[in-house]
Order: sequence, then C-alpha cells, then structure tokens
Amino acid sequence: MNKKQNAAIQAADFIKDNTVLGLGTGSTVFFLLPKVHELINKGYKLQCVATSLSTEKIAEELKIPLLSIDEVKSIDLVIDGVDEIDPNFNAIKGGGGAHFREKLVASLAKEVIWIMDESKMVQSLGKFPLPVEIMKFGYIQTISKMEELGMHPKLRLKEGIPYLTDNGNYIVDLHLGAGFSINEVENALNQIVGVVENGLFLNTCNLIVVGFDDKAKIIYNHNK
Repeated sequence: MNKKQNAAIQAADFIKDNTVLGLGTGSTVFFLLPKVHELINKGYKLQCVATSLSTEKIAEELKIPLLSIDEVKSIDLVIDGVDEIDPNFNAIKGGGGAHFREKLVASLAKEVIWIMDESKMVQSLGKFPLPVEIMKFGYIQTISKMEELGMHPKLRLKEGIPYLTDNGNYIVDLHLGAGFSINEVENALNQIVGVVENGLFLNTCNLIVVGFDDKAKIIYNHNK
C-alpha cells in the first residue's frame, strides 16, 4: 500500500454505523471510497454527501447511497484530503477545484477528519498556491484587484481554456509563497467583489491521519 492508501484505510475506522458521511475529493479520498463500499456490504447503514461531481460519480459506481447537500441539516463525519497543513491545523485545499463544496460540507459536520501523506505537512502555508473560486462575470476585474494587492494571481487553465468548477465558476491560484499572513489574505479576499470562496481552511479539522510508507499516524487537534 502507498502512503495515501495507508491514511485512508486508517481513517475508515472512524466511520460508525447509521451515520451521514461527507465524502471529500481528491487522490487520497479515492482510496477511502472502496472502504466505504466494504462497510456498506458489511451491513453499515450510511448515507453520504459528495463534495464534487467526480466523487459522486465514483460513489454511484460503487453503489454508495448519496444525499444532496439540500437533503441534510447536519453531517456526522467528513473525511477529506488537504494540499498543505501547518502545525496549527490551518490548511490549503482546492487543488482539485472543489473547495467551495468541501468548505460547505465541512461547515455542517460534527467531526472533520483530513487524510494525507506526510508530504502535505508544512511549517507554514504558501508553497502550494491558494485556490480562489471566482465568478465568471467580471473575472478580469476580480483578478486585477488581486494583482493590485500583490497576490500574484493566475487563472487556472485546462487544455488552454479556463478551468470550470462544478459550480460553473473560474479558479484563480494565488502564488503567495510560504509564510504569508493568513488572516490578512483571508480578510482581503473577503472584501473583493466576485470572490465566491477561498481555499483557506482554518482550524477546521478535529484530527488528521497521516500516511507513511509502512503505517498511518493519527494526530488530534486539541484546540478544536
């Protein structure tokens, strides 16, 4: 098994019967979905909320029962991945373009678990670009404002054309560099007209599961 798989399998132990489960997005969650399928085959009654169309598609193929976000008032547990996480459990997410839905699902959760390989753990955020979902309407002006603020924005492209989120919006990746002021950047982004959501997830998780070559390590967030 690889590091991501080790983390996903360990995290599956936290899934309880008769729960509403939030399914994240990305390469590490990919290894979690077959474990959810196994639990359902064992008799677990799970109802799941997917954070992206890609996760939804795999879940449907595995016959994992799905609910839409509008069918739930709360979610018992969310398991998702991260792109970077610092020692204070602040993270950057959105490399897969799903951070708006991931943040909304996490906001409804009683418990949040993030799974990752050891490379995602950093001393300070910023080496990985910060994804920001923005409206298509007026996107040039939105990007210009980010440029004025020195955020080094770059419109995300796929095959030469702007990448579209599941919500039909664009993504701008901010190249801020490691050690940027998290609070200053978040506050500034919240003031920019056209910004839908940023990829900063601050002290959101209850614990993380980190995969190594031969094991997975559970680290609890005691400030949550």
